[in-house]
Amino acid sequence: MDKILPKKIKVIVILGPTSAGKSDVAIFLAKKFDGEVISADSRQIYKDMNLGTGKVEGTWKFIERKSAEKAFYSEGIAHHLLDFRSPKNEYNISHFKKDCERKIKEISSRGKLPIICGGTGFWIDAVVNGVILPQVKPDIVLREKLETKTTELLVEKLEKLDGNRAKHIDRKNRVRLIRAIEIATKLGKVPKLEVKDNPSFKFLEIGIDWPQEKLDEKIKKRLTKRWQAGMVDEVQNLKNKYNLSWKKIQSFGLGYFWIPLFIKKEITEAELAERVFIAERGYAKRQRTWFTRNKNITWENKQSEISAFVKNFLA
Repeated sequence: MDKILPKKIKVIVILGPTSAGKSDVAIFLAKKFDGEVISADSRQIYKDMNLGTGKVEGTWKFIERKSAEKAFYSEGIAHHLLDFRSPKNEYNISHFKKDCERKIKEISSRGKLPIICGGTGFWIDAVVNGVILPQVKPDIVLREKLETKTTELLVEKLEKLDGNRAKHIDRKNRVRLIRAIEIATKLGKVPKLEVKDNPSFKFLEIGIDWPQEKLDEKIKKRLTKRWQAGMVDEVQNLKNKYNLSWKKIQSFGLGYFWIPLFIKKEITEAELAERVFIAERGYAKRQRTWFTRNKNITWENKQSEISAFVKNFLA
């Protein structure tokens, strides 16, 4: 008798560049198909990093009346792996892969549709493609040594160790640079990740994107709202509340890299706005480059069309 394979859990993935409108689509789908959102954003995991990361507004509350577990709710939709980690603590792709897979199963067990939403392509690929990650333990001595180096020197070191990884990494993100150097030092280079089909899940990947000119407008509009809401104050609060160094805050990249320079009066307000826009635009470009390699992504912006894709996938 043929062995009956367990039924795979169906998962929706909403991805794309920054400011494209991924969260709006994810929340729309969650309302329509009774789903819950799992954030796949390497910065939005942190508490009190709201404006600088574009985190959705919301509050924490219990998932169910008798449940002891809470979730971050936005527009009535539960969000997971969002706003839960202290910015003082490390959280990497290995943590995310394990936590995301656990959340997918947990959400499905409640009869809900799991919807992964975010722009951190490496993290998304780790789950969707069943990536087997290199097991390299943290080297505290090496990390302390690398922390004394400038970001430029870290990039140069990684280029010498592994030029290919250096091409695709966020060059302003000191945390990722140091981790890549750590792995390359231990293994000779950052290894090509082994991919293994996940027997438990079936994914539908939908990409949200816009022509460059329109995406630029969206980025500018979003940044204007963030400045007005107090993004500079948010960065100052991070330093005060968590006793973080400016270098640690800058390691989060994008606005968090440039705002400390403005607070220290090393750049003007006009320079700050321009440099953060350029940083966000460059980040969107890197995200696009990453995602365009994936031929399984269906690119669509219209919610009605996306809804039809999801309906067919779930049938």
